[in-house]
Amino acid sequence: MPYFDLSPTELEAYAPQISEPSDFDAFWNATIEESRLAGWEPRLTPVDSALRSVDVLDVSFAGFGGDPIKAWLLLPTGATEPLPAVVEYIGYGGGRGLPSERLAWSSAGYAHLIMDTRGQGSTWGAGGGTPDPHGTGAATNGYMTRGIQDPADYYYRRVFTDAVRAVDAIRALPEIDAARVAVTGGSQGGGIALAAGALSEGLVAVMPDVPFLCHFSRAVGLTDREPYQELVRYLSVHRNARERTFATLSYFDGVLMARRASAPGLFSVALMDFTCPPSTVYAAFNAFAHETKRIVAYEFNDHEGGGAHQWTQQAAFLAELGIQ
Repeated sequence: MPYFDLSPTELEAYAPQISEPSDFDAFWNATIEESRLAGWEPRLTPVDSALRSVDVLDVSFAGFGGDPIKAWLLLPTGATEPLPAVVEYIGYGGGRGLPSERLAWSSAGYAHLIMDTRGQGSTWGAGGGTPDPHGTGAATNGYMTRGIQDPADYYYRRVFTDAVRAVDAIRALPEIDAARVAVTGGSQGGGIALAAGALSEGLVAVMPDVPFLCHFSRAVGLTDREPYQELVRYLSVHRNARERTFATLSYFDGVLMARRASAPGLFSVALMDFTCPPSTVYAAFNAFAHETKRIVAYEFNDHEGGGAHQWTQQAAFLAELGIQ
């Protein structure tokens, strides 16, 4: 796989000027407040599993507009004190899967909430169980253009709100130390983590791994891979919709979310990543507002990035911050 983006030196300095809507903060403040008002207490059901060192709970919590969102909560068996927590968001097309697929955080002593992504969970992995009950206008295959005619109707308005409400939900549980909650995710999950990091108060860390949903205007002209190609196909048919489309996307750009980060950040990037081009990741990293931030570059990897190596980096990062 060849290099195709900017040089490492150029990437480290890459800080594009991305204009943001004048009502960006008002839009998101109103969105989150409306969904919090429509909320209800999380519902937890213990799951009888073959796991012996981890307690598994099937969680439903109130997401966007009070919609029920599924999640797994994994707790180290026998914990007696409130635990630090990691909320994880899932990559494009996947669902929360099975509890046995993600045991690292709970094995390391953290509570681990794995959020289902509404309407997804049927492309890879072991599936999801959360519908998206909201309709949209004309869209191409996939999720990227659902409701793209208006920010209020856009699919990721609901997903990003779900992400914030997941943080709210885990903080409400007596098993959790509400002052020690971090967010993470890979690819789409990384983009969602950036949004949660901007829109949630009091997080201790934001850890996006090869994040998607950053610097849309560059990504669609640089890669021919999905899911960004969904936007290209949409615009190839709706030839006069460019301005409206990118105006909608500007409310959801990870670069603008990164500008609002109030917790330390650990990113990863793969320099041969054709799905989330490295310059789009560096655009978000260089915009990341918190003074404590780090990026791990995987020089010879495509979108798989660092894999389990990056989890080791994340665990060490939390330990450095005293979150154990």
